[in-house]
Amino acid sequence: MNIFVKDKEFYKNVADISVPIALQGLINVGVSMTDTMMLGSFGEITLSAASLANQFCFIFLIINFGLGGGAGVLSGQFWGKKDTKSINKILSILIKASVLFALLFLFLAQVFPETIMSIYTKETAVSAKGMMYLKIVSLSFIFQGISTTVNILFRTVGSVKVALFASISSFFVNVFLNWVLIFGNLGAPELGIQGAAIATLTARIIEFSVIMIYLFKIDKKLNFKFKYLLQLDRELLKNYVKVGGPVLISDLILALGLNMVSVIMGRIGSDMVAANSISSVVLQFTNVFLMGVSNASGVITGNTIGQGKHKLAQERAVTFLAMSIILGLSSSLFIFILKNIIIDFYNISDTTKQIAIQLMNATSFLVVFMSISSLLTKGVLRAGGDTKFLMIADILFLWTVSIPLGAIAGLVFKLPAGIVLICLKIDEIIKGLWCVGRLLSNKWIKSVDEDEQCKLIIEELVMPE
Repeated sequence: MNIFVKDKEFYKNVADISVPIALQGLINVGVSMTDTMMLGSFGEITLSAASLANQFCFIFLIINFGLGGGAGVLSGQFWGKKDTKSINKILSILIKASVLFALLFLFLAQVFPETIMSIYTKETAVSAKGMMYLKIVSLSFIFQGISTTVNILFRTVGSVKVALFASISSFFVNVFLNWVLIFGNLGAPELGIQGAAIATLTARIIEFSVIMIYLFKIDKKLNFKFKYLLQLDRELLKNYVKVGGPVLISDLILALGLNMVSVIMGRIGSDMVAANSISSVVLQFTNVFLMGVSNASGVITGNTIGQGKHKLAQERAVTFLAMSIILGLSSSLFIFILKNIIIDFYNISDTTKQIAIQLMNATSFLVVFMSISSLLTKGVLRAGGDTKFLMIADILFLWTVSIPLGAIAGLVFKLPAGIVLICLKIDEIIKGLWCVGRLLSNKWIKSVDEDEQCKLIIEELVMPE
């Protein structure tokens, strides 16, 4: 088997899907970077407060990724058969599920902000500022949830440019309002961290509005109507739960695990949290093209399997794996060479800078394995319907290895920051290698028979091996 498939149309499709998504990711990273730079000018406490408050928001975001990921397994294969009726039913279920979770997380953030922040930090000043940020930004959950899940489903049918346009619109709104409200420009009051939260809320409303206008007024692929939201296909809902359930559980427990990583860092101190905020933004920046290719791998793999071309799906999967290794090595080199230049942009203490350097050195090693893991777990293998295997892969190593090892390294032995990060992320190394073995075993493709009805298709997807 060739590592790289010889098909120009394939690479064109990868570019058509991945480039807009990568640009969207680049814009989102730009927002995060300007946020950290602007808030960093107020010191480590303010920067840490926003970072830790966003960890609760991250749980909500990951839940929406799980909801959308489960729907994407189905819609990608439905689109391979041009079954738009079933896709619209899935989208209706998806939006309603997202709203329910948004209301739950909004309630928690508004009623128990102090309890939430106390999980992440014992520093009173950090907690107080984090509460202010969380109570405002949580008002965006409904808008963010719907935008996120609809965008994920759009990608499975090849509609990727709308998300890019929505992100561009929200980016300019966010950056401008950050400048106005954080620092008190143009006669506005200086609101600091609250200004950043208001800017984020406004930007997400703008992004939501753009996507809704496209969904109901412009899109011709699905022709989704508001009346679909008032309907419920119970049989398809059961099938969605069967396939999407493992994806949601996997992503939720993964999010909780990653939050435990943040809890450990928060207990180490605000310097560690601030340094990790900077390192994380740089990692996101270098991974934007990987994110694009990963999404493209999911769309193309799902469509290919939906067309019944299983051998071709396996060949393309190997090519996607090679792409992830190349992108991971490129990211590693970028981070290692430019870390000092990037850190100097931030107004932080020398202690925080030294911690950030250690974290970036560790990240430059980890990012290759993280690239492989991300593309396989969130792209190829998920699109193949191998959701139960992925649930085990996401949960097992994080909770049994990374979190205990990281807690011992950071809180008990108080090892250097770089070593602590490697311990906290060692699951990415194990998971990446394990998923490569799964890919090469050819057991990850859950067949879709052209002649079967939807119910039989889904039952096959979740049938144990």
